[in-house]
Amino acid sequence: MKQILDMDATELSTRIKNGEITSLQATLTYIEHLKAANERINCVTVDRYEAARQEAIRADLQLQNGEPTGRLHGVPISMKDCFNVAGMATTSGLIHRAQMIETEDAAVVKRLKQEGAIIVAKTNTPALCFCEETDNKLHGRTNNPWDLNRSAGGSSGGEGALMAVGGAAVGLGADIGGSIRFPSHYNGIVGFKSANSQVDDTGNFPPVTIPEQRRMLGIGAMGKSVRDAQFIHEILTDGKRKFVDLDRYEIVIPGKQPDIPLGPDTEELLEQIRGKIGEDYRVVDELPPHFHESALYWQELMSINGAKHVQQLMSEGGTKSPLTEYVKEKLTGRSDFHSYLSWALLGAGLFKPSEERLQQIRVALQQGDQELEQYFEGKILILPIYHEAAQKHGKQYSEIFSIRKTFKKYMPYIAYANVWGLPALTLPIGTDKQGMPIGVQLISAAGHEDALFQFGEWVEDVIYSYKRCKTYDI
Repeated sequence: MKQILDMDATELSTRIKNGEITSLQATLTYIEHLKAANERINCVTVDRYEAARQEAIRADLQLQNGEPTGRLHGVPISMKDCFNVAGMATTSGLIHRAQMIETEDAAVVKRLKQEGAIIVAKTNTPALCFCEETDNKLHGRTNNPWDLNRSAGGSSGGEGALMAVGGAAVGLGADIGGSIRFPSHYNGIVGFKSANSQVDDTGNFPPVTIPEQRRMLGIGAMGKSVRDAQFIHEILTDGKRKFVDLDRYEIVIPGKQPDIPLGPDTEELLEQIRGKIGEDYRVVDELPPHFHESALYWQELMSINGAKHVQQLMSEGGTKSPLTEYVKEKLTGRSDFHSYLSWALLGAGLFKPSEERLQQIRVALQQGDQELEQYFEGKILILPIYHEAAQKHGKQYSEIFSIRKTFKKYMPYIAYANVWGLPALTLPIGTDKQGMPIGVQLISAAGHEDALFQFGEWVEDVIYSYKRCKTYDI
């Protein structure tokens, strides 16, 4: 049943309901595959393999008895560790949370379960989901399946790695600073970041309570196809697809910017798709409004109050000092907290905006929101994710989390959709010369999701689509 590993949730759901595949067959296939693959890529934090097996048996019995079923009936899925699942720990990569068993599902988990989905495992994140490299003191480092010496990205790195090897039919991630898009790009999968406030984030940990940060948060599918991204988005928003005329859209692809790095392989692929897209659509080379200031806005918004609310979640009682723990880890390696977390929190203190500056940003956001709503009428923006494919472990972290404010160079492409609360669909467009996946993001305004999904499916058909990493097949 190895072909199950290649199936997306849409196909598997149909086959289960048609009786071609049982939920138990699918669930056991994914479980056995994950057991083997996880030994080397380390993507799973907590599994529920036995519970999933029992649920699959019940799902098959329901079908046999003709009982009502949901849109994901009997479909095995995975879940980023930031989402609460009743009966499982939401560890966030912290040692003191290892035994904190949740009693209630996150809002998104409830919706997926109501549609019949079966959760097989939760996947690894950096501590408190606070950086772009998935490594922590509790679960260790997640490796990129295409090259174990390279990063799987973050913060949904475990989910990205799992989906790259086809470890579930579809997964779920959250994105406040590229957390869906970086892993999707690095691992060669499809990912969707929803727009501002479209998806209920109740039960997401750590909770995002500051309004200027909540607008940047998006939740969506990580998987094998654009149609699954649309399918899951519809479930999470309880919405109906509103079809638009894609022919009235123009495609905006900015050229290489002199102050933002862009590797030759990424640039070459972008030029190739520019030419291909230009055969069927009008392509425009321009920068969208407020592009250059967005990376600074993002850093300042993430540093509100010096990220004290995140620091307080580091430990029981919230008394641990990031500086003390950083020095301790660097000198002895015996801190309970990875240096990635403590250093990032120190950086938030350095970049904390004053109240006056924060008020200036709020005014700029209000004005910019109105401007961008008009700008994106009839437009889809294509941006890279990062300047190159998956890097060696730790390199991206050093590029972004530097006191030299290098985030201004490396974060503009990612920060744009977060700062302005825009929906963004990430999909692979090819590989670099080492065979590592490279993706792009399709961006428009809220309400234009159907245009993104339609165009994404066009890209899958005409240019490139998900390719599963089969290195770990048994």
